[in-house]
Amino acid sequence: MSNPNHPPAVGVLEQGPELIFPPGFLWGAATAAYQIEGAATEGGRTPSIWDTFSHTEGRVVNGHTGDVACDHYHRMPDDVRMMADLGLRSYRFSVAWPRVQPGGSGPANAEGLDFYRRLVDELLNHGIEPWLTLYHWDLPQPLEDAGGWPARDTAGRFADYAQLVADALGDRVTYWTTLNEPWCSAFLGYGSGAHAPGRSDGADAVRAGHHLMLGHGLAVQALRASRPSAQLGVTVNLYPVTPASDDPADADAARRIDGLANRFFLDPLLRGSYPADLVADLKQVTDFGHVQDGDLTTIATPMDLVGINYYSRHVVAAPVEGAQQEPYWRAPSCWPGSQDVRFVTRGVPVTDMNWEIDAPGLVETLRRVHEEYTDLPLYVTENGSAFVDEVVDGKVDDADRLAYFDAHLRAAHEAITAGVPLRGYFAWSLMDNFEWAWGYTKRFGMVWIDYDTQIRIPKSSARWYAEVIRRNGLAGQ
Repeated sequence: MSNPNHPPAVGVLEQGPELIFPPGFLWGAATAAYQIEGAATEGGRTPSIWDTFSHTEGRVVNGHTGDVACDHYHRMPDDVRMMADLGLRSYRFSVAWPRVQPGGSGPANAEGLDFYRRLVDELLNHGIEPWLTLYHWDLPQPLEDAGGWPARDTAGRFADYAQLVADALGDRVTYWTTLNEPWCSAFLGYGSGAHAPGRSDGADAVRAGHHLMLGHGLAVQALRASRPSAQLGVTVNLYPVTPASDDPADADAARRIDGLANRFFLDPLLRGSYPADLVADLKQVTDFGHVQDGDLTTIATPMDLVGINYYSRHVVAAPVEGAQQEPYWRAPSCWPGSQDVRFVTRGVPVTDMNWEIDAPGLVETLRRVHEEYTDLPLYVTENGSAFVDEVVDGKVDDADRLAYFDAHLRAAHEAITAGVPLRGYFAWSLMDNFEWAWGYTKRFGMVWIDYDTQIRIPKSSARWYAEVIRRNGLAGQ
């Protein structure tokens, strides 16, 4: 597909009853390997931390696993034709590390790479731009056994893996994301233990976050050396963080959570340093002795774009004095050093994940990244919602999800109008899938999946999104 590396620079948007996006705006949808592929033991694939985690009793709702998922491994050509029918201009997918490099070291698995070669060829043959994510949480189990992301060596192994994928696919893939949501990998995987590998240690979580970013920097360097024309970036999940009141204590709580959720990653990646206040907040958790000379320069290796996953807003309040029963830095939490901060609900509409629906927060997030951090092109690499869907007479009318997309795309348009260089949007997700610790109990897809029969049914939101893509914009209100 002969797309340029980036769509044209943002200019004056068309006026009138419709909200028209800039020419060349990249419209897509996203998935992740473990969530859709299945074929967990086929083609030379070996276990990842999510295979181990999901097969451990009590870790995933109803004991669900990704063993079969959406069976995309076997149904990939039909799924790509479905994408083409929906008019997708781009498809963001992840490569399964244990499918490509079993065990996390050594030579590539040819059969695993062949699957992704076929996927990329199918996409290109249907006029769909491939957008490749190297890591969406499926660390090979042997690397976890050797220490996982808290171990420095894992960053180097990741760069080696990135090189293997670049050697195989770099001639046909322009857009590359190194990591997806390193906050989740580090703080849910090693802090609270809610995600694989299910470890609960605040210091390990901080080390994991650092080594994930170090792996990103090393991977960007490796990719740049072998594929100079590639467009390289990272995807971070960001949240506007709002104090629950004007109380200075609530404002400080918001500062602390913003530090862990957003600035822990944005500052090293885009400024080459950790925020001083964040380091101070974490002094009872770690002394940052794992940060070696040169690490932050490597982490801040120049990129071409930044991917932003946006779902909701955090509203927080100061701790209730005396409520914590043990030293706060010891309790398992995805907020090490700040787990006594309270997260407040505001009584606004929520999704089936109980996440508040807050489209203006997308404008706030995009403007912040652009105005405070970088002039790089930005992409919304995930945005979507889980709702309870039902098949009625062979159709799925997901009006709530359609309204969610509509509101957030209007927010994206507002951000562009305000000068944000937003160049694309990827709906999460193309299809219902394995929703991590929630198993198959939560549905984010624009396409319904019957997990017993693997029947696919495009929902109302899919047909609506296809029309948005066709017109490159939204109907006026």
